[in-house]
Amino acid sequence: MQQQGQLQVLHVFDHSVPLHSGYAFRSLAILQQQQRLNITTRQLTSSKHYLTGPAQEQVEGLTFQRTKPGWLAKLPVINQLDVIRQLEKQLTKMVRQQKPDIIHAHSPSLNALAAAKVARRFAIPLVYEMRASWEDAAVSHGSCKEGDLRYRIGQYLEKKALNSADYVVTICQGLANQIEQWGVARDRITVVANAVDISAFNPVTEKDQGLEQSLNLQGKTVLGFLGSFYRYEGLHILLDAFAQLQPQHPDLRLLLVGGGLQEAALKAQANNLNIGDAVIFTGRVAHSTISRYYSLADMFIYPRQAIRLTEMVTPLKPLEAMAQQGLVVASDIGGHRELVRHNDTGILFEPDNPEQLAKVLAELLANRDDWPRIKQNGRNFVAQERTWQHTVAAILPVYQQVLRESK
Repeated sequence: MQQQGQLQVLHVFDHSVPLHSGYAFRSLAILQQQQRLNITTRQLTSSKHYLTGPAQEQVEGLTFQRTKPGWLAKLPVINQLDVIRQLEKQLTKMVRQQKPDIIHAHSPSLNALAAAKVARRFAIPLVYEMRASWEDAAVSHGSCKEGDLRYRIGQYLEKKALNSADYVVTICQGLANQIEQWGVARDRITVVANAVDISAFNPVTEKDQGLEQSLNLQGKTVLGFLGSFYRYEGLHILLDAFAQLQPQHPDLRLLLVGGGLQEAALKAQANNLNIGDAVIFTGRVAHSTISRYYSLADMFIYPRQAIRLTEMVTPLKPLEAMAQQGLVVASDIGGHRELVRHNDTGILFEPDNPEQLAKVLAELLANRDDWPRIKQNGRNFVAQERTWQHTVAAILPVYQQVLRESK
């Protein structure tokens, strides 16, 4: 029940739990923290979530309203307009019923464009949360090219969404800089950084012996990567570096946890480099078992390539590793520099350079005395600056400001 005078926020998401994605987990964390801040939240997902399921769904103690796709959803290109159209209808209905104080639309831009129409109609402040550069992600996945028509349309819609909002929230400094370059005043932008539930990632004190045995990793030094196998993650660079290291370190193993578009190519590369026996591909694993795999790695390697997307956007996986007091080695790109301070909370190396990565790893393997200091500093950074409780608190002043300005 909403108490009198309690702030009520209507959130608009692309999709949500029970689906598993970084997007869905961030959304859930925001909602849970806002409840602790005594904010009443309402939740609506776009037709992109709808899987012929119920129109309303209870998940993690939260009620999510779903948006059913219209008949235009089956038509290419026009289906994007259908997302906006159906979302606008559902939003209008919810605003009339719930009378929220604020609409908070989250990426992609289609959500904000639908929300902007409704917000103007009912004179409700709109906060838009830009979580990614979707057109640059499409480039990295090969579904469009930088500067082509689809890319330009995506960027146009993003700019329109940003300029239709009363205030913009984003996930990192790199995106905040881009948003400012696109014409949004700096004092209308707040970073609410990605974070972790520190209680869910305790420092690893011992390896999971059962899993270690099943993967034949007893007595081995393990380099680990957990995540999706996209080209920009740079796993081909890691394999090249590992091939240079392994002959001098026969007990070294590479544990790759996850899957994706590059999996077959990476397996072929490992075999071609004659390191297939020392590289373990686990495939995708259940989210509930992920901590078991984290426990096995002595170092976590994040070799992302230096491209526009990775220079702007911060990943989540290094934070999870640091939260468990893992030793993080990451490429020196913009997205990683927001998380890793070189030789303090982790180690940075020159991106796209397997020789330099191999050199850095060899130095670390030869000098293990410094590992505890770096690992503890990484854990402290997450505990002090990158918990959801800490980062989500920055949204409340944003809400208070847009409400004052709307009166």
